[in-house]
Amino acid sequence: MYRIRSRIERRPTVQGTTGRVTRRRVRTRANLLEAAFAVFAAKGFGHVSIEEICEAAGYSRGAFYSNFSSLDELFFALYRERAELIAEQVSGALALDGPGLDVPAAVDRVTEVLLLDRDWLLVKTDFLVHAARDPEVARTLLEHRARLREAIADRLARAHTALPAVLGGGEGAAHAVVAAYDGVTTQLLLDRDADHARAWLKQLLTALLTDGSGTPDHAKH
Repeated sequence: MYRIRSRIERRPTVQGTTGRVTRRRVRTRANLLEAAFAVFAAKGFGHVSIEEICEAAGYSRGAFYSNFSSLDELFFALYRERAELIAEQVSGALALDGPGLDVPAAVDRVTEVLLLDRDWLLVKTDFLVHAARDPEVARTLLEHRARLREAIADRLARAHTALPAVLGGGEGAAHAVVAAYDGVTTQLLLDRDADHARAWLKQLLTALLTDGSGTPDHAKH
């Protein structure tokens, strides 16, 4: 495992900034994040320079520093943007059944959202390693994971879905869902078999949230 280098290079804050964010700046920031995603996925966070990000995005160092003070800040912004999008997508996928919850159908939708692509998993893993060495970053990662679990637990509670007793309720089920995802995606990073990972995750989630047959416990009584 490579060692992530500390990033302390910062540019002095520009005085007299009005705080108004122009459309051009929003576009520049979005382009930098998109370019950074590709470069981080290809090379790893600890092996990327500001110059490489700028070259990939087609901007100068000045454009970079007008949006981010360091690579750490950009990396954090990139992770937060993608992670929050995923949390919203998971919540949306779980909400499509209305008041009730068709567990097998919901599992299908959630696995399509969660697996995404291998590039995201590489960046996500880099962030996890970075967070393991930085308590402040770790707190942010834990907060995101907690929000994702809360969204899943809340949806299960609102659907009044009977869950296997061993999970200890909606919160326990949410922990199990996230843990299953972590395990399956770790394997995906190594074997690169997305189809197998998606199929295996569906099997795991169905077994966790039902009696294993795809039928919620309450539907059998």
